[in-house]
Amino acid sequence: MTAPENQPSLKERYPGITRIPYHVGIIMDGNGRWAQARGLPRVAGHRAGTENIRRVLRAATELGIKVLTIYAFSTENWARPPAEVNALMRLLGEVIHRELDELHRNGVCIRHSGRLEGIAPDLQREIQRAVSLTCRNERIILNVAFNYGGRAEIVDAVRHLMRDGHPPEAVTEELISRYLYTGGLPDVDLIIRTGGEYRLSNFLIWQAAYAEYYATPTFWPDFDEDELAKAILEYGRRERRFGKVTPAE
Repeated sequence: MTAPENQPSLKERYPGITRIPYHVGIIMDGNGRWAQARGLPRVAGHRAGTENIRRVLRAATELGIKVLTIYAFSTENWARPPAEVNALMRLLGEVIHRELDELHRNGVCIRHSGRLEGIAPDLQREIQRAVSLTCRNERIILNVAFNYGGRAEIVDAVRHLMRDGHPPEAVTEELISRYLYTGGLPDVDLIIRTGGEYRLSNFLIWQAAYAEYYATPTFWPDFDEDELAKAILEYGRRERRFGKVTPAE
């Protein structure tokens, strides 16, 4: 997953990139509108968006991002028309079947954040196989938020730690973080939302407490390497204070 031969790397094309976020989350919005603007069915947009993951993952790896969390399917997405939901489920299965071996060869560690309940058993097994096969890879973590909701994640974490017998006085932010789907991963540094909207949409609401936010009108299927580089450039211009103030203030 490197830049094509005879093409400058992203860092060569964007020398202003000097600070790389460790963990980037992407809300991949605008697939349906991308398709409708072209007179295509919405599922064509979802397919194009799925194909785009490969391009953005390659660029993230090239830039040195260590964790990329993509919002693939939310707990709220079940309310969409059944045909669209079924198409999204098929697409994920197709992507795993088609891309898994190459991702594994390229050192990608796949993680799943979300609930398996409600997902077809065959797809559950495919997800678990992908996670198990790639669990020791270290080049980049691709964390797929599928059947995911930020509030559901916190509820599941609290239920789990209660089942494990932790008394109320032992509950800390660090303990809850360990029980989240993202347990073991650092909080997200930068959240990118494509498609022109300005909402978190229940995405990483615990982990994003101090994340920087970047929104672009570009629909997800058109969000390419240069768009990612622009987001990273903007991230590098910001001063992250984590609730603190500078001496001048």
